[in-house]
Amino acid sequence: MDVVLVTSVIASLFLVIGAAEPLAARLRLPYSVILAALGILIAATATFFLNTELTDALNPMAKAVLDLPIRSNVFLYIFLPMLLFQATLGMNLRRMLDDWVPILVLAVVAVVVATLSVGYALYWVSALPLAACLLLGAIVSTTDPSAVVSIFRSISAPRRLVRIIEGESLLNDAAAIALFGLFMGFVMLGVPDPKLSDALARFPVLIAGGAFTGWLTARIGVWIMALFSRHELAQLSVSVALPYLAFIGAEQSIGASGVIAVVTAGMTLNLVGPGRLPPQVWVNLRDLWDVLAHWAGALIFILAALLIPRLLGQARLEDFGLVCIVILAAIAARAVVLFGLLPLLSFLRLSPAVEPPYRMAILWGGLRGALTLALALAVTESFRVPDGIQRVVGILATGFTLFTLIVQGTTLRWVVTRLGLDRLSPLDQALSRQVVAVALQSVREDVAKSTDNYELNRDIVRSEAIRFGNRLQSAVKTAEDSADIHDRDRITLGLIALAGQERETILERLRERSISSRMAEQVLSDADRLIEAARTSGRSGYQRAARRSVAFGPRFRAAVFLHNRVRISLPLARLTADRFEHLLIQRLILRDLDGFIDGRIRRIHGRRVADLLHGLLSRRIDTVETALDGLQLQYPGYAEKLERRFIRRTALRLEEHEYNTLRQDGLIGAEVYTALMQDLSQRRATAEKRPPLDIALQRTELIRQFPPFRDLDAGSLRRLGRVLKTRHANAGEVLLRKDSTAGRVFFIASGAIEMEHAGQTWRLGRGEMFGQMAILMKRPRRSEVRAIAPSTLLVLDETRFLRLLKRSRTLRAAVRTSAEKLGVQDGQLLPGSTPEELGRDRPAVQSPSAVSGTYSGNRAKADFSASPQPSEMVRK
Repeated sequence: MDVVLVTSVIASLFLVIGAAEPLAARLRLPYSVILAALGILIAATATFFLNTELTDALNPMAKAVLDLPIRSNVFLYIFLPMLLFQATLGMNLRRMLDDWVPILVLAVVAVVVATLSVGYALYWVSALPLAACLLLGAIVSTTDPSAVVSIFRSISAPRRLVRIIEGESLLNDAAAIALFGLFMGFVMLGVPDPKLSDALARFPVLIAGGAFTGWLTARIGVWIMALFSRHELAQLSVSVALPYLAFIGAEQSIGASGVIAVVTAGMTLNLVGPGRLPPQVWVNLRDLWDVLAHWAGALIFILAALLIPRLLGQARLEDFGLVCIVILAAIAARAVVLFGLLPLLSFLRLSPAVEPPYRMAILWGGLRGALTLALALAVTESFRVPDGIQRVVGILATGFTLFTLIVQGTTLRWVVTRLGLDRLSPLDQALSRQVVAVALQSVREDVAKSTDNYELNRDIVRSEAIRFGNRLQSAVKTAEDSADIHDRDRITLGLIALAGQERETILERLRERSISSRMAEQVLSDADRLIEAARTSGRSGYQRAARRSVAFGPRFRAAVFLHNRVRISLPLARLTADRFEHLLIQRLILRDLDGFIDGRIRRIHGRRVADLLHGLLSRRIDTVETALDGLQLQYPGYAEKLERRFIRRTALRLEEHEYNTLRQDGLIGAEVYTALMQDLSQRRATAEKRPPLDIALQRTELIRQFPPFRDLDAGSLRRLGRVLKTRHANAGEVLLRKDSTAGRVFFIASGAIEMEHAGQTWRLGRGEMFGQMAILMKRPRRSEVRAIAPSTLLVLDETRFLRLLKRSRTLRAAVRTSAEKLGVQDGQLLPGSTPEELGRDRPAVQSPSAVSGTYSGNRAKADFSASPQPSEMVRK
């Protein structure tokens, strides 16, 4: 084929891609529908000119279009990895992990239900073998959610719903292709009626092998990209190779699912990349993949649409009846998942509650597209598949795809309108009227200042002022007429706006390079949780999400377990450093939000709502400060290093801005500017590195600060540091239950706990201990202990505590002080012990409390006397 003709055809296809998006917006149709329609039109036009006798001038171009080397391998090995990889890079995986249960269940169950529904429905009404019917079911179970997702975003549907749809679709395609490979193998081997158990038994192997291959490929790729830290183009080139190496490695090397490998590689890069790559490189990498995926998605639709006339060339009348069977079975299978499984997950609180109108829109928006046609093409190209099966599979898959694009795609927006999803709720309508009134008042003030500065004609200014004043008066009157928003709703709307501003502030700091991309992903996830929680549960949901943002998560607990039991400290050191930086960023962001409440929210929702939001924000700041103070006490000096790092990064950002200004003003030339920026880049690479955290060294310093351990020598402190276990508790977590068996003593490193005993409540803070009395008295615990703030505790078992008690005079003094404050008499002590063993002849030792002056309630003074448990002596 002539290279010039091929180049001309490809260039023309890109022109079509460029025209398709504005055409779709003009016609208010899904982008994929327009692409498919243009592809069919191009193929039909080329066929017409090649067969007509009107002219032969366009025959070479028409022949070039129809003879394009469109094969299933082109779709599966070139376009598909690119689309899947970009989809995973563009997702907020940290937020998606919160909904992994509904995403995974919906994806896997939806594919299995659709495959079985279509397969058995077709098997009962046709002469095809069961393997071929199930193969077709796997082909048509893939979905293209782009149309319904774009509409949901345009109507401000819940973000969590959109995220679940995207994640479900991604894993849906992966599972469908894996099943396609299984049943394709049965068909090619001539197994007419495969056992479903055999197919499902191989399914986990495909998934696990693909996941491991993708993870390993991505980790190697990130390591190579980190080596090329000063060469951005090299890093981008490595990222382009990653999905293809993962796909080919899984498919050809170990016979696993290449789709799963690509998805896993993309997820791994999404999670690891922001922390290993420079921020600007990560932004450019995602931009590059957005463009590549846009081209790939458009080309795959157009090229697949070119195949439709070829795939339908041998259609018969009875095939249309089978197409109707496939349509009904596929829609019924989707309905079972949406109206049966999804409400069940919502009832179990594993998925957000999805209103019936949204479920109906998802049902009707389940379009099929290029991937379905590509899999059907793979069947028609295989010489090992019987001709009869090739023909039927190609026709039924193509007919079903055309139905979803032509019928469902063109009527989707009409269905959304009929369901009322494109209309604002009464609350949002009332709010929008008030926002317009407030905005117009601000605009009037700014316009008045502008007209004064420019000295415009007074008559024109007066005329426009009257016109604008009439509009403002009308807006204010409309807002007053609809001022029926309850205070509870105003608080919810204010919290949503506040969380939204928090998100925008984070993005602004990220653009300024004040915070790293890796940490920005975490705080952005926190802001998204705040928005969703406020939208669904109001003030209580916002407060729960705020507490969660400073709580210890499962990853942190797993790292603590590895440190305590296996002596692997690297994960804990890394997550502790992350928590340090996370809390510092939260404090920085939260302190910037007071101005937004006074400047914006107060004007729209009133003083009462603004004061309440100030109170909620103040409590959030106090919680963050408490958690940060606890870390600073545990690891003194590390917070200072992080603050110095922040100051240096800010100075570098301002320095870069100054150089850019001088360059734009022409005060420095290109050579000087380049030299300055190279030097700045080197210093920035140094400033971006986070200082390491030595947990072992910090642990010894932390133990030394406890008053009961001050008389221990350096060797004893090191040995004690090795045997002390760390426990992290979130607010509200029960640490000790009443009547439980005594066996451990707890030392509070940070945070605060609350003890209930005999109807009284005590609160203990940093430097204090609890649990020792029950051990010494040899009886069950009489108190219940729970954390009232995120707390870090050091835990010592009974045997080591008793051994240490005999050796440490200050520890004995602390125990005796606690007993004396409670009025415990010597007769209540264990027999065989003397008061001197507990240090009666020592000077009084006081223990500092981190909660003094902070927490209120029925509590003792800030010393060890706050413990409600009686004191005990130990045997000699």
